[in-house]
Amino acid sequence: MESRRVTKTLADQWMVERQVREIYDYFYSIPPNSQSVILELQRDKHFDYLTRGLRKLGPSFSVLDSNRPWLCYWILHSIVLFGESIDAKLETDAIDFLTRCQDKDGGYGGGPGQMPHLATSYAAVNSLITLGSPRVLSSINREKLYTFLLRMKDTSGGFRMHDGGELDVRACYTAISVASILNIVDDELIHGVGNFILSCQTYEGGIAGEPGAEAHGGYTFCGLAAMILINEVNRLDLPRLIDWVVFRQGVEGGFQGRTNKLVDGCYSFWQGAVAFLIQRLNLVAHGQLGLSNDLSTESADDSSESELSDEEEHLEGTSSHVQETCPLGQEGQENASDTTKIEDTGYEFINRPIAMQPLFDSMYLQQYVLLCSQVDGGFRDKPGKGRDHYHTCYCLSGLSIAQYSWTDEADSPPLPRDVFGPYSRNLLEQIHPLFNVELDRYYEARKFFSCL
Repeated sequence: MESRRVTKTLADQWMVERQVREIYDYFYSIPPNSQSVILELQRDKHFDYLTRGLRKLGPSFSVLDSNRPWLCYWILHSIVLFGESIDAKLETDAIDFLTRCQDKDGGYGGGPGQMPHLATSYAAVNSLITLGSPRVLSSINREKLYTFLLRMKDTSGGFRMHDGGELDVRACYTAISVASILNIVDDELIHGVGNFILSCQTYEGGIAGEPGAEAHGGYTFCGLAAMILINEVNRLDLPRLIDWVVFRQGVEGGFQGRTNKLVDGCYSFWQGAVAFLIQRLNLVAHGQLGLSNDLSTESADDSSESELSDEEEHLEGTSSHVQETCPLGQEGQENASDTTKIEDTGYEFINRPIAMQPLFDSMYLQQYVLLCSQVDGGFRDKPGKGRDHYHTCYCLSGLSIAQYSWTDEADSPPLPRDVFGPYSRNLLEQIHPLFNVELDRYYEARKFFSCL
């Protein structure tokens, strides 16, 4: 009989499974008190690793010269997820650097004097929102940034990453995310975006970077989040999308980014957030998906009338929040109680109750992140890889997603049973899943920009 041919991909998969199995076998063979120690988030070591990276990076990081706002975001966001903050001098230095990355014609470049780019604009804006003070938020030139976003708009409806740059779903998300969180989104910006993203949903159900390409976890998050922010998520084929994403959680507990690819810690966020977002698509989920009762949560109503009533209550809550944060009579707020505006989509969405149970094994994902991705200061892709700030950011974001995936209301902490490991040590701050910024920082930014 002809022997089975083993491809490199299959051999790599077996190697990863063996490494992960050894880690899990050892973990479950030791006493419970020792298990608890191994499961702890090494907060002090992570904080030291992150703050040192914000102060100074070695020569090997020169390849990331055009990604310096991303380094700021990955580091600052990770620190805030621990509930920590940086000292005043480091904060001042970060603000000064990001301000120098802002182009005179709008948008942010990868460093001072570099051309503006949608990806680094997203990273810079999220960094400044994470720092959070009114002085910091005031440094963002929204008018010129809006002009830059319009300049990146393509006739196809999508966006280009920079002048003459690539046209893809990532550009659509970063543009819409920035416009939404800064309260500058309008019909001109969103026109045709839904058509472009819809053309990128593949036969598998996930979303590719561009039409005809392969479904990918990062692009699927970008496409789904953007469609939610422009109120066109009902146009996606959600049954196929769900079918694709649930099969991306591997035997290791973590997520893979594409079909037949290796597990990677960063997809704890990219894929985990996709599942988390779908949980809150109340009307769309019950209407398009035809959910059975075993997927519904205890708080979810079975009738469409009850679902509609819940939605209307949240719309009213959104309007009242706008009126509280902006004085009556301020320009543009007189009709705030009529309907939810496009710029309020992010707030309304996070305040929806969950419509179904998590679509992934949240405890198994936490186990993978804590046992296989965590090292002494920072997080990594998988066993055998080195730590870096990118994976630290998205492993922690995914860990937060997993911890709060059973929480029905925003601002409510998860139950101890939903957090893997020691609760007081491992519980992270909650993020807004559409923007991947810490939730309280999002609320502060929304309040600030809704009054401008």
